[in-house]
Amino acid sequence: MANTSSAKKCVRKMARKTEVNKTRRSAVRTTLRKVEDAIIAGDQKLAKEALISAEPAIMRAVGKGIFHKNTGSRKISRLAKRVKAMSA
Repeated sequence: MANTSSAKKCVRKMARKTEVNKTRRSAVRTTLRKVEDAIIAGDQKLAKEALISAEPAIMRAVGKGIFHKNTGSRKISRLAKRVKAMSA
């Protein structure tokens, strides 16, 4: 339990930031799920559109500190590879 007033304030700040980060992470996961669903359904056009909208969302999350830079790049790379494989 926080004892000093500054520690109590830190706890309040962490709670607020946790909520914001949770919301952002959830939004990114939703965009990723849309790409995954389109790939599973075999709809290449929908998958490309979903990937185009997912890429900036992932990189925005990287900029906000939700994901590490390499994690974001890896996710985008793997999704792009799977979408590209649909056309072959």
